[in-house]
Amino acid sequence: MGFRQRLDFKRFWRPGHVPVLVVIPLALIVTVCVVDVLAPPDIHLGPLRVAAPAITVAFAGARVTALMGALAVLAQVLIGLLRGVVTTANVQAQIAALVVVSVVCVAVCVVRDRRERQLHRVQSVAEAAQSVLLRPLPAQTGALQIAGLYLPAEEEADLGGDLYAVARTAECSTRLLIGDVRGNGLAAINNAALLLGAFRAAAHRQATLPRLAIHLDAALRWDTSQWRLPSEPDTNEDFATAILLDIPDHDPVVHLITCGHPPPLLLRGDRLTPLVAEASHLPIGLGGVFGLDAYDVQTFSFDVGDLLLLYTDGVIEARNAKGVFYPLTERAPQWAKEDPDELLRLLQDDLLAHVHDHLNDDAAVVAIRRLTT
Repeated sequence: MGFRQRLDFKRFWRPGHVPVLVVIPLALIVTVCVVDVLAPPDIHLGPLRVAAPAITVAFAGARVTALMGALAVLAQVLIGLLRGVVTTANVQAQIAALVVVSVVCVAVCVVRDRRERQLHRVQSVAEAAQSVLLRPLPAQTGALQIAGLYLPAEEEADLGGDLYAVARTAECSTRLLIGDVRGNGLAAINNAALLLGAFRAAAHRQATLPRLAIHLDAALRWDTSQWRLPSEPDTNEDFATAILLDIPDHDPVVHLITCGHPPPLLLRGDRLTPLVAEASHLPIGLGGVFGLDAYDVQTFSFDVGDLLLLYTDGVIEARNAKGVFYPLTERAPQWAKEDPDELLRLLQDDLLAHVHDHLNDDAAVVAIRRLTT
């Protein structure tokens, strides 16, 4: 079961959606009343009615919980009247305790409902932010069919340090970026947003792929060091592993620059080939620190029907309960004939099954198939 499926399941059970489980507290109230009427006078089951509002808290909102509490109190009073003991101290104490417990249960529901509404607003903002930062990839661009997948490590999260983006150039080619920003939390999200913005602003221009890599490296370093005083040493540790690709429409090749990122996987028929670059450069953000002013471009064959799989280390470093890493290179070939969307759906199901729906890190995957040349 995927993250979104689990979220939908939780929304179904959230307070305000009263399921058929409401019959449980009702049945409890009725059962206790019947037993109280039929049982000998020295047997009193009245205290059990307190379970009705307490159970209702688990699946219903404040109104339904208050209704169950009121029904439980009313049942307690009616049984006391039928037995002629409603004025006794014992029964009055039971009624008072039932009222107090019901009020507490309703208060708990009110507080919980308010916090869930706040969480829902936060999630809505996160979803809106994600749609702006991590835009959906186009289904087709030029001669390519593309699909993207992002899986957050935290179930309720929508944003993280993994990123991908695509841009068209005037030279009839498609440029792609996939990366993984160091760290997590707001700092990682900020750096991911910075890289995505820098890529979208420059990728469509006529600059070469190495110039684009230099631009991204400089943008990340400038943003993280612009407030540093000239006399202070550069202790910045923000960086991102990344791969930059340029895929021409009419030439069956792919050009790429690897910056400390796991190599893409080329699926050709039932054969898988990692596109390991001869030179893997320093991650984005560290190149300028060490004086790197040139990036080597590697070129690989990318024919019609081939499928290219890009991914972050959150995929290959995902471990199950036994500590076994996810075997991406073993699983991917069996889906090589699928469309990119279907391949990513199958990969997502298989990955989450491997880790039992608990990822250790954010994961992003992009699948690209060449349709024509």
